[in-house]
Amino acid sequence: MFTNHTTFNAIHRIDFQPETFTPQDLLWLPHHALLERSGKKRQTEHLAGRIAAVYALRTVGEKSVPGIGENRAPLWPIGLYGSISHCGQTAIAIVSHRPVGIDIEEVMNVSLAKSLAEQVASGAELTNLRAAPVPFPLALTLTFSAKESLYKALSARYPQLLHFHDAVVTHIDAQNITLHIPTINLTAVIVWYTVDHQRIVTLYQQP
Repeated sequence: MFTNHTTFNAIHRIDFQPETFTPQDLLWLPHHALLERSGKKRQTEHLAGRIAAVYALRTVGEKSVPGIGENRAPLWPIGLYGSISHCGQTAIAIVSHRPVGIDIEEVMNVSLAKSLAEQVASGAELTNLRAAPVPFPLALTLTFSAKESLYKALSARYPQLLHFHDAVVTHIDAQNITLHIPTINLTAVIVWYTVDHQRIVTLYQQP
């Protein structure tokens, strides 16, 4: 499968062409047998994500390929944390010595934002999002993505965080999103970036 590797802010990005994928490409993965019955979309996204992860691991002197753990989460080397995300024909990954979560999303259109709003955020939260300094579809996409990133980073320690309403966005600006999780009394700041005119990335790294 043809891929292109780039980096930004310690995030490793792989743009891939799924039409160039062949089943033999999976043999590069030590756990390729676990993907033999998966659909092509799952196989190409998984492969691209692991390629991004390998590039990220190389920056800290690791040469392994993350396997597949519980709930299909990547298995990272002992002492390291990482996160992988996919959107369209792009996969991203990051590795850290602290719990970390990353997510890439396509910005919702007005119709989709309206239909998903109450699933992603509570009533009071939606009021704040509509007053944010960015358009509501972008604010809701950032909220969805920030919660994904935060939950990825915290999932090992707080597996009970399963619902989008467990965390509440309290502030959004041009660079950061602040969330609060009342059940564990945690306030977290998530950084966000514009990838292109249609996609955003959110990143949370535990202090």
